[in-house]
Amino acid sequence: MSSKKIILASGNAGKLHEFNAAFSTLNIELIPQPNTAEYAVAETGTTFVENAIIKARHASYLSGMPALADDSGLIVPALNGQPGVRSARYAGEQADSLDNLNLLLKNMLETDDKSAHFYCCLVFMRHHQDPDPIIAKGLWQGHIASESSGKNGFGYDPIFYVPTHHCTAAELSQDVKKAISHRGKAIESMRPLLADEYNIDRQA
Repeated sequence: MSSKKIILASGNAGKLHEFNAAFSTLNIELIPQPNTAEYAVAETGTTFVENAIIKARHASYLSGMPALADDSGLIVPALNGQPGVRSARYAGEQADSLDNLNLLLKNMLETDDKSAHFYCCLVFMRHHQDPDPIIAKGLWQGHIASESSGKNGFGYDPIFYVPTHHCTAAELSQDVKKAISHRGKAIESMRPLLADEYNIDRQA
């Protein structure tokens, strides 16, 4: 039986590997979108689900294939949800990860509430005009540490403290992180939904 092919609205090799590992038992193969200018799309939404839909719709429109997209970020309630959908651009359009991290640490000095969570929204669109996309989400609870620690992560991982494991996200192994992270949880939520969509045994 031939695999069901879905375009992944990303060219990130690590993300592609993670998704394919999760969905391979469902006989679903994710194909990375081409690394060309036409596939780049402005993420103009004010919510994660809007941005994921924008990316999935664009990839599906250009490829003519079903598409899967994700949008993720860090939410800090004490900062009114910042960095939120601007997690990658928190310190400005030209800022790098260290700039973003340092700005967040600075802003956290003003509050005693250090709670935070990573959020991931996955969107599957059957075609670019799909009025009823399949949506899954995942949350990873933690809080913002007072300083960076760990070398295994990226972005805000070095300051995202995970109470259940008594360390930051950047101090976790990749296998543990995939199992407990927001993206890992969103993927697990999406699996049965795609299985139902394609009439595949969920236990596969």
